Amino acid sequence: MKTIFLCAVATTALFAAPALAADKPEIAPWGFDAAGMDRSIAPGDDFLGYGGGAYLRQLEIPADRSNYGMFTRLRDLSQERTREIIQAAASGHAGKGSAGQKVGDYYASYLDEAAIEAKGLNPIKGDLDAVAALGSKSAFAAALGDALRSYGPSPFLYYINQDEKAPDHYIPVFYQGGTGLPDRDYYLVDNPTYVDAREKYKTHIARMFSLAGVPAAEASKKAAAIYELEHKFAEVHWTVVDSRDSDKAYNKWTKSDFAAKAPGLDWSTFFAAAGLGNQNEFIVSQPSSFTGMAKVIAGADIATLRDWLTFKTLKDAAPLLPKAFVDENFAFEGTTLSGTPQIQPRWKRGVDSVNSALGEAVGELYVAKHFTPEAKAQADELVRNLIAAMDVRIANLAWMTPETKTKARAKLASFKPKIGYPVKWIDYSALEIVPGDAFGNAKRAAAFEYDRNLAKLGKPIDRDEWLMTPQTVNAYANPTMNEVVFPAAILQPPFFDPNADPAINYGGIGAVIGHEITHHFDDQGRKYDPTGKLADWWTPEDVKRFKVYTDQVVAQYGAYEPLPGARVNGELTLGENIADIAGLTVAYDAYRKSLGGKPAPVLDGFTGDQRFFLGYSQIWRQKYRDAQLQQQLATDPHTPGNWRPTAVRNLDAWYPAFDVKPGQKLYLPEDQRIHIW
Repeated sequence: MKTIFLCAVATTALFAAPALAADKPEIAPWGFDAAGMDRSIAPGDDFLGYGGGAYLRQLEIPADRSNYGMFTRLRDLSQERTREIIQAAASGHAGKGSAGQKVGDYYASYLDEAAIEAKGLNPIKGDLDAVAALGSKSAFAAALGDALRSYGPSPFLYYINQDEKAPDHYIPVFYQGGTGLPDRDYYLVDNPTYVDAREKYKTHIARMFSLAGVPAAEASKKAAAIYELEHKFAEVHWTVVDSRDSDKAYNKWTKSDFAAKAPGLDWSTFFAAAGLGNQNEFIVSQPSSFTGMAKVIAGADIATLRDWLTFKTLKDAAPLLPKAFVDENFAFEGTTLSGTPQIQPRWKRGVDSVNSALGEAVGELYVAKHFTPEAKAQADELVRNLIAAMDVRIANLAWMTPETKTKARAKLASFKPKIGYPVKWIDYSALEIVPGDAFGNAKRAAAFEYDRNLAKLGKPIDRDEWLMTPQTVNAYANPTMNEVVFPAAILQPPFFDPNADPAINYGGIGAVIGHEITHHFDDQGRKYDPTGKLADWWTPEDVKRFKVYTDQVVAQYGAYEPLPGARVNGELTLGENIADIAGLTVAYDAYRKSLGGKPAPVLDGFTGDQRFFLGYSQIWRQKYRDAQLQQQLATDPHTPGNWRPTAVRNLDAWYPAFDVKPGQKLYLPEDQRIHIW
């Protein structure tokens, strides 16, 4: 699944709006922050600085954030609105079993820190006792399978998805896990950031045991053994680049294949405990990793495996345990790995937890209050216009053979855009939420979601399902569904404003829409045919010509150096960079077509083309803490947000719009500009 996190830092990218003049920009009537520009900077040298330099100079990353940008700023608004909805539910005396009761009681229980403190470790005592009683490798396999029911720890993780080569059927898709650092390189590469992180990780493991009552010396021994176990897992893990290759990651195994190809774990016991005892076919994304991790487990002593599972149980539960566990967990996850000095207020964490557990129950209320039919109608029109512009571009491609071009246009014609919110909502009636039981509520919610997904096996594909809630500030493309999805919360300023100048909307949300559409034609998305099937539907000539372009994208972005000595991984970010360049190109075409052949008005001295490109630049005003940026460069398939405006240098129209000349830093000769779609 090609899912884009437009904030480019995954789900940890939260923020709080700082009390700065830059946080309340002077927005022109046509929807643009002219005061945030720095016109002393040449657009051809630094387009982000030109479009947002004044804003960025004033901007400070809030203490409880690892980064701050326009996506995260909008997320803060969504969080505030969601809080109001949840609080209304909590105070509304909704009937027992209603969505309002569940949302309100879940949130209130999460916020009741005094009750959580008083309970200590009692909520997870049963889980810890069960781990301590594990006396065999078979019992350990059962514990791993059972842990998955609450999305707990396992080296062998999975989700239910469409079979990519038979997209009318659901199948479990397994992928590698088991490590606590962000990526295998944190264990294996000896740069200063990674070395520091792994030493602090060992200390973190020991501290978690100490908080659970284990003597310090014993806790340190356990930490060392657990780290060594995870180091061995990391040694057999696939790289992030190999893991994103759709062809390499499609490996169908039967149940008997696990014992033959990955001996060392009692797979039958594992599958039975995970509720997969009757399932015979699976996809294994990283087969050699499974082989290697099973071998590591076979060679490990049961005491180390118990300790690993104990630590993971404590860590997964930490946000819902007493403050000492919350603080220790944040000190490592937030401060060490992301550079964030201060934990978010409890209410924000509570909102996120409610969204995770009962997201669509909240989303239905969110849409009713914050997403108008008029906004949806305009967004629908924008999507139609972008799809039409993409169709014209495919039809006019010089490098693609006619037979593949016909199939590509058929694929585009089959797209199903989803705008704003689902046509049907998840039914949470079977989920029990108990007042005052914060940990139990979270565990039952996870089990509910697990069972809901497990129940898909053997049933028709639900083509109306959403993978994000309406209150999520994000968007995604799903190639097996041939769909692009835009939740309500992203369809707001600065990305989309029904009252804004069309150039700003096309440069903002238009480029986002174009990004998602063209994901279906990036280096991985292009492998899925008009039915959503992973198939070889291009001619060899097309593949060869396409690779010339993708190699250029890898080289162009691989030259960027966001941190001294740390460059963008051009191969890891290839799909997102293709989507940035192509999406912006398609959005520009759609904007020009929307003018109906008439010249764009000049507003406050800015031409239509200038406003379009500046609208794009301004949505990427973002700052990062170094630790977060280092982590993103290692693990995230997105180029850091503050480098994404560089996509403009590939569009011919950008050059005359800003009089960009040879010798300026972003200037590219015409034959080096990438016109991939």
